[in-house]
Amino acid sequence: MCGSPTLSDVPHRSLSERLSRLFREPSTLIEPPPLTRWQRIWRTGAAVGIGLLAWAGVAEAQWDEEPILLWIDAAIGVAMLVVMQFRRRWPLTVALIAAAVGVLSASSAGAASVISVSLGTRRRWVELVPFVAVSVAAGMLHYEVQPANSSGFLADLAFTIFATGVLVAIGMYIGARRDLLATLKERAERAERDQAMRVAQARTNERARIAREMHDVLAHRISLVAMHAGAMTYRTDLSPAETRRSAEVIQANAHRALSDLREVLGMLREDRAPGAPERPQPTLRDVPGLIDEAEAAGMNVRLTNDVGDLGPAPETVGRSAYRIIQESLTNARKHAPNTAVHVRLSGGPGAELSVEVRNPLRVGEAPGVRPSLPESGLGLIGLAERAALSGGRLEHGQTPTREFFVRAHLPWPEPVAAGDES
Repeated sequence: MCGSPTLSDVPHRSLSERLSRLFREPSTLIEPPPLTRWQRIWRTGAAVGIGLLAWAGVAEAQWDEEPILLWIDAAIGVAMLVVMQFRRRWPLTVALIAAAVGVLSASSAGAASVISVSLGTRRRWVELVPFVAVSVAAGMLHYEVQPANSSGFLADLAFTIFATGVLVAIGMYIGARRDLLATLKERAERAERDQAMRVAQARTNERARIAREMHDVLAHRISLVAMHAGAMTYRTDLSPAETRRSAEVIQANAHRALSDLREVLGMLREDRAPGAPERPQPTLRDVPGLIDEAEAAGMNVRLTNDVGDLGPAPETVGRSAYRIIQESLTNARKHAPNTAVHVRLSGGPGAELSVEVRNPLRVGEAPGVRPSLPESGLGLIGLAERAALSGGRLEHGQTPTREFFVRAHLPWPEPVAAGDES
């Protein structure tokens, strides 16, 4: 196939990538890690050892022919060991000094080697090109100045270019490896930060989900308890049977609220068994039971079902619709008690499920009427979040006939036929 790589291309591509990484000038220079005491010692020792080996080849000739050059060579070699310690602060300047003084000093070759490698780690051609030029020129002059130290022009030139190139290449390799390790470390740290952010976001989302569950479930139960308790407080004309019935409603919903609270708080326990099943969530088919429960608690609720069979609705859509209706009934009990609430379901598969809850607005409160329940201010916000999580939208407001409505539009995808799953 055209454009597909072959096995023979892989080694060449890998080699080219390595070479490009080696010779590519870094856009941002990564500061080298600070040297430890041991690293400083062995680098200085290596410079001394290499310098002594290079000086051994010319020291005898210097002593025999030009003794003054011997002492100059030694002095420069010692001085360069000191100058070498500043190679990271002024890399190019120190490198050019080391190359220039190499004309008179063979003992400085060790320090010059360490400095050359250090400059190569920077991999900046604007520094390497002048340094290599000065090093080669100084090397050729070295053979002219030093006694009995030349093997011929071409041999001296080849050796100087080879030695300089090897030192610079070693430095560039070390620099490329250093940059690679720094990049890998940065990626690992960034991956850890991203993982920590994802964990924190997951915790935040889980807390928000649990908060919505607690609000939707407990607000519904507690509002029933508060409504009947308020009736028993302000109504002094209740018969024993009506009082008993209100007390039974309070008791039943208080028990259910405690049970729901234990289930919701169980999600927060650290010692919850891994993989333990969560409590079953309500679906669209449970909406008639919710309406019956509200009617049994004394609400005037009417359900209009234009959908028909509520069973085929997806669980996510049905759960969102159930919670929206539940919270809307709770809001109606809080803000417009003793009013008629109309719940309407419409739509179907392949389109969307429309959920509408409306009730008349209260004109005013007569003296002696119990105060409304405390408001959390999170009800409609939670409903909008639920609708958005299901891919739908939520509307609420007032109609011209002074009715408050909550209308949700939730997507209801077309069911997949058995033969279409392949």
